[in-house]
Amino acid sequence: MKTQRTLIFSLLILACIARGNAQDVIYSQFYANPLYLNPALAGAKLDQRITLNYRNQWPSISNGYVSYSAAWDQQFDKISGALGVMVNADCGGGGVYNKFSGSGIYSYRLQATRFIVLNAAVQATYLQYKLDWNKLVFGDQIDVRSGNLEQTREYVPSKLNVGNVDLSVGILGGYKESLYFGVAANHLTRPDIAFYEGNQNRINMKWTFHSGILIDFFQGMEGSDIRNFSISPNFVYVQQGQFHQLNVGMYVNKFPFVWGLWMRHNFGNPDAMIALVGFQTKNYKIGYSYDYTISHLSNKSGGAHEISIAWLFHRTLGSNRFHALECPTF
Repeated sequence: MKTQRTLIFSLLILACIARGNAQDVIYSQFYANPLYLNPALAGAKLDQRITLNYRNQWPSISNGYVSYSAAWDQQFDKISGALGVMVNADCGGGGVYNKFSGSGIYSYRLQATRFIVLNAAVQATYLQYKLDWNKLVFGDQIDVRSGNLEQTREYVPSKLNVGNVDLSVGILGGYKESLYFGVAANHLTRPDIAFYEGNQNRINMKWTFHSGILIDFFQGMEGSDIRNFSISPNFVYVQQGQFHQLNVGMYVNKFPFVWGLWMRHNFGNPDAMIALVGFQTKNYKIGYSYDYTISHLSNKSGGAHEISIAWLFHRTLGSNRFHALECPTF
């Protein structure tokens, strides 16, 4: 059984290498990984922020897909914007297929009016993909009588480690610290990550559209306090190549807890229901979410588990020039 699972994963990896179907991981706690969602969210909270994220997809499948993310960002009034740093790592098949990226972000902030804030960001990234050929198992290796593994006739790629530079941009708008909307375009340069010489495997551009409203029942549309009871209906739409995904749901905040429920749909194939529970204070937060698969894949895959942790370091003197963008915390 383990050999069969390894074979299936090997075929999936080989298909991605041959056809260039590389697709970015999509986290379920969208705003708990803000710089990953949209680089223009750098500095949205004004104060220094550190976020950590972990996602384990299809845990019931041996050696599924695990993703890690860590980021830092802060608003600096002297440069009229924010700086951010982000690192991401994906591990597929127990180390068969690995991806690493490191990014630097600058987000310019404009206080257009008393109530309208606009952010425009640029992100420079170094991408690295690594393939551990020795962990792959192909069909011609398996002796159907004994189950033993023999030498494969597949030939090793000329490169098992490829790297490239990538660029992304994003814009973000907020109205009265409660209504927010954003657009991000990733992989503008469409970097080539092919392992085989003479082939091209360019990453498709990824478009992200997200918007929502934060309704504070104590302050209405004039801002929000995490101690107040509030709700936040949202949507996140992602498109990358032929892949389309729409996420629609709502957060409910009853301090110090946050609950969320989302529907993830891939147009023609409902994908998953996402349930979230989070705990937050003024200085830190922690969240857990679970994706319950409702597609043809079924939940026998184990769905997906996700954990987020964040710290917010409040400055003695906050920004007097800008208003914070009160997007959801998870």
